[in-house]
Amino acid sequence: MTPGVKIGIAGIVIALILLIVGIPLWAVALVFLVAAAIPVGGYLMLDKSQRRRLRSIRRRQVGR
Repeated sequence: MTPGVKIGIAGIVIALILLIVGIPLWAVALVFLVAAAIPVGGYLMLDKSQRRRLRSIRRRQVGR
């Protein structure tokens, strides 16, 4: 797994734990949104050629 995916999964797990503990819902939602935004932000920081290369790598892994 890539580091971005690991951060996203960790953030979701932390948000669920905070929800169970009883932290206010807005704080849990904020943790969830930040965890989802980190991988998306990393992808958006790539330039056009890097995104194209990443998509071609993913297609080869899927088998298209």
